[in-house]
Amino acid sequence: MQQIERALLTLNYRLTSRALNLWKGNESLTPNHKVYDGFYDILNPTTIKGLHASGRETGHKRRVFHALLDHYLQYRISPFENELFAWIKGAAVHVDGEKIYFNDILSWCQKRSDLAKRRIIEDESSSLCKFLKPFSLGVWEFLLELLEDEFGYKDYPGYCRNKKLVDYEAYVPKLEEILRETDTLYFEAMEAWAQRSLGVPLYELNRFDAIYMLGLAEFDYLFPDQIPLSDHLDFFNQWGIQVKNMPGLCLDMSHSPKKGAQAMSFALRIPDEIHLVMNPQGGWIDLETLFHEMGHTLSNVFTSPELPSAEKDFFTSNTLSETYAFLLQNMCFSPFFLERHLGLSSKEIEEISFYKVLKDLSVFRRYVSKFLAEYEMFKEKKIANGEIYARLLEKHTGFSYRPETHLFDLVPEFYALDYVVSWLAEATMEKMLAQTLGHDWMFKPEAGKILKDWWQCGNRYELDEFFAVKGIGAIDSKDIVDRWRSKIIVRK
Repeated sequence: MQQIERALLTLNYRLTSRALNLWKGNESLTPNHKVYDGFYDILNPTTIKGLHASGRETGHKRRVFHALLDHYLQYRISPFENELFAWIKGAAVHVDGEKIYFNDILSWCQKRSDLAKRRIIEDESSSLCKFLKPFSLGVWEFLLELLEDEFGYKDYPGYCRNKKLVDYEAYVPKLEEILRETDTLYFEAMEAWAQRSLGVPLYELNRFDAIYMLGLAEFDYLFPDQIPLSDHLDFFNQWGIQVKNMPGLCLDMSHSPKKGAQAMSFALRIPDEIHLVMNPQGGWIDLETLFHEMGHTLSNVFTSPELPSAEKDFFTSNTLSETYAFLLQNMCFSPFFLERHLGLSSKEIEEISFYKVLKDLSVFRRYVSKFLAEYEMFKEKKIANGEIYARLLEKHTGFSYRPETHLFDLVPEFYALDYVVSWLAEATMEKMLAQTLGHDWMFKPEAGKILKDWWQCGNRYELDEFFAVKGIGAIDSKDIVDRWRSKIIVRK
């Protein structure tokens, strides 16, 4: 077991290091076909199933088993992924003479688009997705075949349930109830926003209009852009955290056309080597993204180095880390933060706060819809059918989606549900901090002490177990619904 764990740490480092270099626009020091060199003796079904079968089942063994299985699956599907990524890298759409690469569509919609151009990109990207769909579908079909033929998983939900210990079926009615509970609140407010912002009814808008609106670019005039983005990291000084001079944390926050458009954190060695890569676009989206990623990076940097690998490196769910990320992301839009840190007036705070919370509700409903669509799609073994996806996303968000794009909005292992659960958990976590320290908790040194105590646990506990151990309380959807209801008042 110890030999396998040491091998897994090396493979984690190689794979994450390669992803980091590619995200920064550099050539990887380890070519893809060399990542698994020297480890083929453990990357086989016999070794993996033998590990699972040996001795009694423990949380430690389950995590090591799935870490090894993850690497085996990645090793096997990498030729198919490489072909897909090669096509995607060069894929582009053309809008009024402007060439927009496939991976840059999101940032282009947020900052450089208008209503007419977004109509063009909807058609262009639809055609592109139709062309790329066979390559993406091939990756998924081969993965599902491996899981069934070599490891006996009857379906993809069964594999994910075994790995993450999540009852996906039980979440379906719970989340559908939250959607029903917030239907009127959401659609009245979003309809008003669509009419005010774009001058058209919500039913005429598509997913690219949603990307623009939810990027909050129309409110960038309120953002104090005279402050360099990196200077916002000085906020953490009051928690005794010197982010810019923190051992183990590498920051890359300069703009570069070579970088990936989205911010990402890369944990090469927890807690000794954590990288945060951002490609700033300007405005509110940068602040929100920066603080979200700081939730990931700080929770990794402050993880106790004394923890065994199974409690810091080999985790099967990222929901606890995402909870920290949402906590810091939403913290930077609290009225206290907006006033004390950014210097906004009460009128400006009211404006940006309203639309940020409405955005959150919209994104939450989008991820719930994605999970419901993905779960139905995999359960019924209809992964090629994008109609389920398009129908549910439009029903619950109001924005139209093209069925041929569904595979390019699909993240493995029902990660959409991880986001949803983490958002629910964040609301409960924030309520506890507010009750303990006051609603301006983020300006209290005690908040830093509490968070560092939580972070040092690394990935030792699953999310519910962590909340119980730390006395945070049971995760309750009422906490986030109450937040939405208290902030969202339809503006005529």
